[in-house]
Amino acid sequence: MIVSKLFNQFFHSQTSGGILLIFCTAFSLLLANSPIAESYDSIWEINLFGHHFSHWINDGLMAIFFFLIGLELKREVFVGELSDTKKAILPVFAALGGMLIPAFIFFFTNKGTDTIHGFGIPMATDIAFAVAIITMLGKRVPLSLKVFLTALAVIDDLGAIIVIALFYPNPELPLDFTQFGIAIAILLGLFALNKLKIKSMIPYIIGGIAVWWFMLHSGIHATIAGVLVAFTIPFDKDDSKSLSAKMEHALHLPVAFIILPLFALANTAIRIDGGGLAHFSIPLASGIFLGLVVGKPVGITLFTWIAVKLGLCELPTAVNFKRVFGVGILGGIGFTMSIFVSMLAFKDPSYINEAKLMILVASLTAAIVGFIVLKILLTTKQDYSD
Repeated sequence: MIVSKLFNQFFHSQTSGGILLIFCTAFSLLLANSPIAESYDSIWEINLFGHHFSHWINDGLMAIFFFLIGLELKREVFVGELSDTKKAILPVFAALGGMLIPAFIFFFTNKGTDTIHGFGIPMATDIAFAVAIITMLGKRVPLSLKVFLTALAVIDDLGAIIVIALFYPNPELPLDFTQFGIAIAILLGLFALNKLKIKSMIPYIIGGIAVWWFMLHSGIHATIAGVLVAFTIPFDKDDSKSLSAKMEHALHLPVAFIILPLFALANTAIRIDGGGLAHFSIPLASGIFLGLVVGKPVGITLFTWIAVKLGLCELPTAVNFKRVFGVGILGGIGFTMSIFVSMLAFKDPSYINEAKLMILVASLTAAIVGFIVLKILLTTKQDYSD
């Protein structure tokens, strides 16, 4: 199988980035439960130009993360797994199942409670963590399985972005149609530049910042601007040196080694009490855990099976339903996107803290179980790199 150089760069940056995320999360948890916890928390509350440091990370730097997701999705649509309708159906169906079933489980367990709005939390998959875990299995993993996981996670992220846009507006601002209209007008201008074949990076950067600014003040979550702007960037599927490819290449390392680690450090400073198993009796916690650990693999495998049995697509070479189930378990590693959604879903700090804690527990469980299951299923070490 021939895989583009850009995909390999993306895959390996996600691998090392995922390992760094694990370290940052452990470090943050350690400090949050140490004698210097208050001092550590105060770092993220430092005021910079009228906003806390954590606010700049979550609403500013994360917009760049979403911009990269948009560029990756665009590449997948033009030259990747989503470029062919027959090939795209498989990861699309898998991602759809991996979003709907966990959301249903959360809805069912939280029905009638004031935490039901968090249904979007278990719908997400963290690409960096999932790729890092599957890479630990070495050459025994077929490249087709890695590509399937990556395509699935990218589509999953798109689904999470759509859910954020539709159901989780900025909780601090009412919808301002004037600001939103200006943002859309600038976006249309960027699309016009694309059609005019303007390939200079500067107007897109200036326009992108403007879209982010007006989106931030419109009541729609500003990170959505990142994805929308990404689709205005010129892309030539026959030219790896297109502006889109250059920007994607330039952002891989900063996102993997600066933005996501900062996000992890700022948002996983969770104080762990002695509640233990008592947490699982809380609907919010049980909904997240069951959604990620059970709902993800069941939904991904079930919808993949349906798509194949209906004759809509075929499983890739060296991929079977058992291996799809193993990848589905890794899909339960929610982390970045799940934590992000939890902060949009709730205003009550106790709910946010409970959600973050269970996201970490569920993601760790999914990572360990997924690794063990895939290691058993992939018993023969083979080189699938060609």
